[in-house]
Amino acid sequence: MGNQPDHALRLNPPLRLPGGALLLAMAGLVQAGSIPVPNGSFESPVTPFISLNIAPWQRTSQPGWWDPNTSGDWTTLAGIFKNTPPGSVDHVDNCDGNQAAWLFATPEAGWFQDYHSSPNHDFDARYEVGRSYQLTVGILVGGMSSGGGIKPGATLELSLYYRDAASDQVNVAVTTITNSLSVFSNSTHLLDYAVHVPTVRAEDPWAGQHIGILFLSTVAPELQGGYWDLDNVRLISVLAPTLADAVHTNGQFHFTLQSEPGMVCEILASTNLALPASDWVSLATLTNTTGTIPWVDTDANFNQRFFRARQVP
Repeated sequence: MGNQPDHALRLNPPLRLPGGALLLAMAGLVQAGSIPVPNGSFESPVTPFISLNIAPWQRTSQPGWWDPNTSGDWTTLAGIFKNTPPGSVDHVDNCDGNQAAWLFATPEAGWFQDYHSSPNHDFDARYEVGRSYQLTVGILVGGMSSGGGIKPGATLELSLYYRDAASDQVNVAVTTITNSLSVFSNSTHLLDYAVHVPTVRAEDPWAGQHIGILFLSTVAPELQGGYWDLDNVRLISVLAPTLADAVHTNGQFHFTLQSEPGMVCEILASTNLALPASDWVSLATLTNTTGTIPWVDTDANFNQRFFRARQVP
């Protein structure tokens, strides 16, 4: 359940070859490689009830308008809690492990993690050229059974970011979640929400930069109150199918298919780039067992021909 981004197909920049051929690549987010997120399931530290220790995650900075004398300590707005036993009225039935995290619906409250979040630099993932990324997290509105739920219209942002030269967080992709009774109808089942970064290009400012994850309450002041529960933070990357190392010799085109290992890809060809993919000719379907596989078009006697690779569903 939950909202998932549409995985629209994206054309990579073309590569022109001698003889008028053109290589293209087409990618869809299906097979992927998992990137470990430290304490992504909030199982540490083990707590019999609640803990304010969310390391290696870091809390967002306390804003200047926050008054701890009247509103309490800023650190209490986020933490880890132990799931109640099965059969309890507030038991989360799809909690990953035994614990989850909470975040109050207070403006600017949140937590984040990147390469600099801990001295050990445990989260050392980077945005790699040719790969797309998806962050997924389970979310529910907490406290509904006790009347302490979040107001309709309250919002929460999921972000993937990088740090610029000034060490400021710069969002690459953002998904906004809006609370409504029609979506969050109970407080015992997490819904999956995701944020997606399209295939990284060499000219993107975030190419090669460390990946950052941010959960941020963006609730309007008049709607603040209640809290979100979050669990099972998952990050995956996908290598887009790419046609490379093209060579034209003796009326044949040789090239290499690069993709995620094990991905099944179809090679398509057309003499008209403007035609929809459904009208292109299928030349072969290949299982790219190792991640790179050579292929030869032996019928390359065309003034102009285009090639593309796409993942087979």
